[in-house]
Amino acid sequence: MHIFYTPDITQSTYTLNEEESKHCIRVLRLQVGALIYLVDGKGGFYTAEITSDNPKKVSLKVLNVETEYQKRNHYLHIAVAPTKNIDRIEWFLEKATELGIDEITPIISDRSERKVVKEDRLNKVITSAVKQSIKAYHPKLNDSISYDAFLKLPFEGNKLIAHCIDNDGKKYISDLVKPYGRYLIMIGPEGDFTPGEVNDALNKGFKPLTLGDNRLRTETAALSVCFEINYLNR
Repeated sequence: MHIFYTPDITQSTYTLNEEESKHCIRVLRLQVGALIYLVDGKGGFYTAEITSDNPKKVSLKVLNVETEYQKRNHYLHIAVAPTKNIDRIEWFLEKATELGIDEITPIISDRSERKVVKEDRLNKVITSAVKQSIKAYHPKLNDSISYDAFLKLPFEGNKLIAHCIDNDGKKYISDLVKPYGRYLIMIGPEGDFTPGEVNDALNKGFKPLTLGDNRLRTETAALSVCFEINYLNR
């Protein structure tokens, strides 16, 4: 199954951009009459036929459209501090997209070792994972934002913060959330959130979360949360 990401598709005909056209014709060696599949990242899943195999602008005729394909029964937003080694965050984005996630925000906290994030590069990782795992929804990657500024943003739903600071009030995900809801979960940097940051989050309505006794890397913790939320909503 050959899948292409076409976020701007609106009509019964479509032309792939030059990069996708080259991949379609030069790499996959598809020809006129071949069937391919398109996803718009918003729940649309399209079956299309190649009508022109120009390697710079492949023309397509849409044969069938499914709307709200693979619509999810919950909403998951993970705010995570980007790791010093960007490959680890790319790994998280790839695997989280495969499992199912709706929104990701890189947050820059006091102990963050990486202060700059190239969102274009990370979006390419997400898009590749969307196509590989046949997802009709493309997770939204927000621009990086400071921790303090992020706390001021509104969110309706369950708000949790995972941290390693001793706190008898921390609970597991299964004890804090109900299925089919909206979830915002914050994951800190390699050095964890500071006590002040945790207190600020609690004052903003976040609930303290534990991921167990094991000390996890940032990207592992974020993926663990993604898995648990999706398992809870299976």
